[in-house]
Amino acid sequence: MKQVIVMRADLGMSKGKLAAQACHASIGAYKKADERIIRDWELEGGKKVVVQVKSQQELFEIYELVKAAEIPSYLVTDAGHTELPPSTVTCLGIGPEKEEKIDKITQDLKLLK
Repeated sequence: MKQVIVMRADLGMSKGKLAAQACHASIGAYKKADERIIRDWELEGGKKVVVQVKSQQELFEIYELVKAAEIPSYLVTDAGHTELPPSTVTCLGIGPEKEEKIDKITQDLKLLK
């Protein structure tokens, strides 16, 4: 079981902004997950992995695959109060769900650095 957060690396967000956006994605996707999946994920330690994409287009492509696979997800759109223009899509929370199901979509994405 795991959760994956897919961050846009092209926005130049500060570390604090990245962390806040990742938290929005994590909680948003968590709220959409089935209770049994959440329980299993928490019992296994609540594994989270943060990866990156290079563009909004790449993020949307991942999002479409996740929706088609019926994995709980949450697309984060920033309100624009600090660093980014309003309605900037920043990241995607995926899962929690079985690793194998998520890995089919995200296994080739690089870790966020």
